[in-house]
Amino acid sequence: MTQPGRAPLLLPQIALFCAAVAMLLLYSGGWALPLFGEKADESAAGFMRVAYLPAYAAGFLLIALNPRNLLRVLVRQPLLIVLMLIVIGSTFWSIAPDVTTRRAFAVTCTTLGGLALAARYKWAELAEVVGATFVVLIVASFIVCLAVPSIGVMTELFPGAWRGLWMEKNGLGGLMALGFCLLSAAALLNPQRAKLWWPFAGLALVLVLMSTSKTSLASLLVGAAALVFVLIARRSPAASAAITWTGVTGVLLVAGFLLVASDVFFAILGKDATLTGRTEIWSAAMRQIELRPWTGYGYAAVWDNKSGWGPFAWISKDAGFQAHHAHNSWIEQWLGMGIIGLAAWGLFYLQTLTLAIIAVFRERGALLVFPFLVVYTLVSLTESIAVVYNDFRWALFVTFAAKLAFSDRQQAS
Repeated sequence: MTQPGRAPLLLPQIALFCAAVAMLLLYSGGWALPLFGEKADESAAGFMRVAYLPAYAAGFLLIALNPRNLLRVLVRQPLLIVLMLIVIGSTFWSIAPDVTTRRAFAVTCTTLGGLALAARYKWAELAEVVGATFVVLIVASFIVCLAVPSIGVMTELFPGAWRGLWMEKNGLGGLMALGFCLLSAAALLNPQRAKLWWPFAGLALVLVLMSTSKTSLASLLVGAAALVFVLIARRSPAASAAITWTGVTGVLLVAGFLLVASDVFFAILGKDATLTGRTEIWSAAMRQIELRPWTGYGYAAVWDNKSGWGPFAWISKDAGFQAHHAHNSWIEQWLGMGIIGLAAWGLFYLQTLTLAIIAVFRERGALLVFPFLVVYTLVSLTESIAVVYNDFRWALFVTFAAKLAFSDRQQAS
């Protein structure tokens, strides 16, 4: 029999859970293609900026209900604070101050949303928030691909490849590779609901295969290997030592293979030596960085092309096609915020990586964060996914980074 007063207590928790999921869904960007198609005009772009306001509101709601825990999280993240101060400060030397101001506000709100999740939820609960987000994205992707193939299935460049709710097949494949790892972690951290999470992890794998993205499939396999690594490492000290030795050896062997037989590796992934033109973008971006190495051009200012001149135009001209970002998270920070911004991001990343490795041997939450971080690290080398405004992966990175420094025990105290 239900105890008196239990339902009123449960309803706010469900409402906040739904608000957290809604916030992440908005940051996923999976609603833009079905609403606007491939060519969004200025009015659509304006609507998209406004559409993120509910996500900011959800983050602020989570903060307002428990500001004490947010402060406790913040004091454990001085490097993140420094990084965000540099983002905001870059407005003063930006080549497009209005653009940097607007986008600095957006990335600050995105970051606060990630911190709010870390402050409110324990690892198992956080896994289910993220898992529920992917359940919605998976169901919607299958619906749009099967029921509305004119939107969900590509007809040019890669005919028949599924792209789901995103502009490109790699968008679907990349997110679902993460989804497989995070849904698997949700099943392991919440065994009482494992029968819910495991089937959706399988469906995420199906979507990766249907996207035909070999890079995404490789990311999924690496993430799954990281998950197995954590499971074995936590069994016993002997198993921990054995799997650590095996993991380090495996990484070294793969690195050696890449150095000796990179052409074979590219052929397996279906890429050319330029990584589909990425190396041209990197070279062009580095030439622009040489002109302003210490400060960069201002956070996210380079890719505003309203003036038709400046770094955006020169990078696109040198690369031979129009580039929309640097396709490398490290070059992106250097280009936007100079050496000081790059150093701040690098230190924050290294702190997070170190805490994640320690967590493998101490925290069950490593089941969630370590596979994510491994995949995130690989993707960051070819995509700009760090310190990105209104971005799902950046929100998750901030959430996990903050949670690593704010354990379940500290949260309960």
